[in-house]
Amino acid sequence: MKLPFRYLTKIAKLKRKIVREKLSPEDIAAGWALGMFVGCAVPFGLQLVISVPLAMMMRVSKIGATLGTFITNPITIFLIYPAQTFIVNKLLFGGSLTFSRLMDVEWEWRAVRRLGAEAMASFFLGGFFLAIILTPLTYFAVKHIVVKYRKKQDCKARGTAA
Repeated sequence: MKLPFRYLTKIAKLKRKIVREKLSPEDIAAGWALGMFVGCAVPFGLQLVISVPLAMMMRVSKIGATLGTFITNPITIFLIYPAQTFIVNKLLFGGSLTFSRLMDVEWEWRAVRRLGAEAMASFFLGGFFLAIILTPLTYFAVKHIVVKYRKKQDCKARGTAA
């Protein structure tokens, strides 16, 4: 599947913004990891209120903390939330919730509360499970991108090969 040119240019602009931030690679990566953690573990709608102040307190990338939360957005929550809820429900509670039933939920607070305490627990535990997996992956991937880019820029500035 080929992405349309406009999406590729947006991705390239985002990458340039990430690597040109005036922070250490570790602080940039930590901001993105923070955003990813909050994006997975905190319900949609509360994420920016939590991630940006935390990024400011921790002195890590606010851009990363903001954009990292976008893993869950109005489009992706309709797949991510049912999947995380279903998997944890199956592992911890014997799977009383079916995936098709979870796919039919509107993923608003009222609808999720109507599913019951077991579904709520599965939802939050699923978010933390996803966060535990994706947070370190995000940290190391972003750090690698920044270090590689900066090394390449240093080599260009000195006129040597990378």
